[in-house]
Amino acid sequence: MTRSVPFRAAAAAVLAGTLVTGLSACGASAGDDKHPDQRSFALHGRTLTVDSDNAPLEIVAADANKPGSVHVTRWFQGSVAIGSGPKVSWSLAHDRLVLRTHCSGLFADCSTRYRLEVPRDVAVKVTDGNGDVRAHGFTASLGVQTDNGDVHVTDSTGPLDLGSDNGAVTADVTSRQVRADVSNGSVDLTLGSVPDLVNAQSDNGAVTVTVPRDEYHVKADSDNGPVSVSVSRRDRSPHRVTAESSNGKVTVRNPN
Repeated sequence: MTRSVPFRAAAAAVLAGTLVTGLSACGASAGDDKHPDQRSFALHGRTLTVDSDNAPLEIVAADANKPGSVHVTRWFQGSVAIGSGPKVSWSLAHDRLVLRTHCSGLFADCSTRYRLEVPRDVAVKVTDGNGDVRAHGFTASLGVQTDNGDVHVTDSTGPLDLGSDNGAVTADVTSRQVRADVSNGSVDLTLGSVPDLVNAQSDNGAVTVTVPRDEYHVKADSDNGPVSVSVSRRDRSPHRVTAESSNGKVTVRNPN
């Protein structure tokens, strides 16, 4: 019996090492889920708030055959060697869609990804803890904020308010009002029509704003980096562009 305790401890150490090696070699990937879950939530108002903790999001304008509802597709893969779970949850109350991944325990490894189809004219506000956010095709206002991840918006005409603490913000849209604020990452905005207001800022990263040919009231500045403004400028122009960076190049230009 005097030998059993160190033997069991050694065996447990070997088992733990095997588990760690196996899990680190084969990380979970939501892309491996060949049978994603799908669910539709009735939407009673003209606004939607999406509250997600740790997952990439793709948010697109809904097809015409899905009015008045939010259709969600969820890909998920996960495992916990010691502990309960994992599990995922989704719920909608008072036009607030909450998406959660519960993955705790010893050697927990989970991956979740969502695709949301939302009526085109619904105003959407998104907050995501960790994950890229991609949005496409909206005519109403769209706000996106992620703690860690890139934000990418295309083919939208409504006002945009975009931000990331750690990640790049890019947009290729025809919106007349665009705001983008990044702590660590670049901002790259391309406007397909003459905007009324563009405000693009980064604490650490390059800022590039591309606008159609017209006259603009421009404020462009960088504390540490070159500044290039090649658009026509007029202080009394109703079209205002602000592009600023604490550390990075700032460019305001017309399309090539």
